[in-house]
Amino acid sequence: MSRPSTPSFEVGAALPELVVPPLTRATLALYAGASGDHVPLHIDTDAARKAGAPDVLGHGMLSAAWLGRLLTNWVEQDRIRSIELRFVGIFQLYNEAHCSGRVVEQITLDGGERAVRVEIHLNNQYGEAKVLGEAVVSIGELQ
Repeated sequence: MSRPSTPSFEVGAALPELVVPPLTRATLALYAGASGDHVPLHIDTDAARKAGAPDVLGHGMLSAAWLGRLLTNWVEQDRIRSIELRFVGIFQLYNEAHCSGRVVEQITLDGGERAVRVEIHLNNQYGEAKVLGEAVVSIGELQ
């Protein structure tokens, strides 16, 4: 997805939604290899079931990466000042990630930099919250 030419930083403005295809075993294997996170709950069905899960489950940091992509689809990466996340649900195999956000406040950072606070969240296709958070994004001169 290409970034909008002029993102809106007005309070209430919605970020363009990011929908990620259903989570597959192949995605989990690729992410485990790329991240070095080979925790058995994410790649071994027997280990996941022994822990009480119905099957393997998504890495929390994979969900975080999707929210990072939501932000960088909206603004350039160098505008992002911070991201804080809370993992509130398990992202199950075959779930779709629906990432969205909205501008909730215009603020001034230390040093006088103008910025916005953005609520971000990742739900599955059933509307169940999996990750909630916020980001601070600089609204300096638009390029």
